[in-house]
Amino acid sequence: MSQDLHAEEEDTEGTVSLDLERMRRILEETIAEIRNAPLENRPRLSRIALNIATRDVIEAVNKMLPQHLAGSTGLDDTASILFGAALTVHRFIGIKTKEPGRPGRSVNNIRAEPAWKRRIERRITLARGLIGRLLCFRLGNRRPRIVRSVRIAFNGLGVRLDQPDITLKLTERIDDLKQKIAAWGNRIRRYSERVERFQQNRLFSSDQKRFYNRLECPAVCSTSPQPNPADLIAFWRNIWSREVEHDEGPWISAIEETCAAIRPMNPVAISTEDVVGAVRRAANWKSPWPDGLHHYWLKAFSTCHVTLARQFQEALEQGTLPNLFIRTHGRACRKRGHYPLRHAAVK
Repeated sequence: MSQDLHAEEEDTEGTVSLDLERMRRILEETIAEIRNAPLENRPRLSRIALNIATRDVIEAVNKMLPQHLAGSTGLDDTASILFGAALTVHRFIGIKTKEPGRPGRSVNNIRAEPAWKRRIERRITLARGLIGRLLCFRLGNRRPRIVRSVRIAFNGLGVRLDQPDITLKLTERIDDLKQKIAAWGNRIRRYSERVERFQQNRLFSSDQKRFYNRLECPAVCSTSPQPNPADLIAFWRNIWSREVEHDEGPWISAIEETCAAIRPMNPVAISTEDVVGAVRRAANWKSPWPDGLHHYWLKAFSTCHVTLARQFQEALEQGTLPNLFIRTHGRACRKRGHYPLRHAAVK
């Protein structure tokens, strides 16, 4: 029995080592692929389920990272290595990633409306039809279809069509139906506004990029007349190229004297604890930077904190940052009003 148990342990160890070798091979291939690919061609990482199996894979990849981080040439290279490690976890577990340029789930997808809303909309449609037929009857239309609709409108109210004050009754019934339509419409409007606020709050907390994309008005912007480039140049040149001499008051000298007594700030030293604290406060699955790496992976791959602290310190001393940390996703949101020159220039 002991021999069988020993053989089973050897078989288990062999399986684990084979999985680690496969994981190491996937990691090396993925890092080489990401290093040579531009940011636009990177796949979109998915939100993974946090369970024991996923945690074990992440820990195994985390232990393999130091040998790759040792040869990192800068912050942009470290970001590529970390993205490759996250993509390795996806490929090893079998999680699908979205291809670059593939549109995600539409934020304007059609959702099932509640049954009470559909019933109210049908009531509004019927009430509007009755109002139209009541108006026709009040104007003297006595067709059988109109008369039948008027009888339906006064059903249960004890009103006869041949009584002397039928015109007054028609006006009262029309006003009554209009008030009902207004009340039903307000209920639907309150529900729609509440749903829109809820969806916007949830979308902003999960994916700010899609939230700002939704705020854009492509229909309005596409139909707006395109401004003349010469007018744009003249407009902004008139603002920025005009020399203006400002008369500095005595308060400038007072502030300079006050600031002269302030001691210079001590040199900043970025430590590993600073990186850990900054990463801990970041949200896990918010919309990533242009590199496509969520904050969760900076927390999961703890072996990169030492490298990040050293490289950020070097960037601070040199006074430069790679283009990866300068780029951002900017969205020009059209404001209310008609400012085609300013809007086009900002855009």
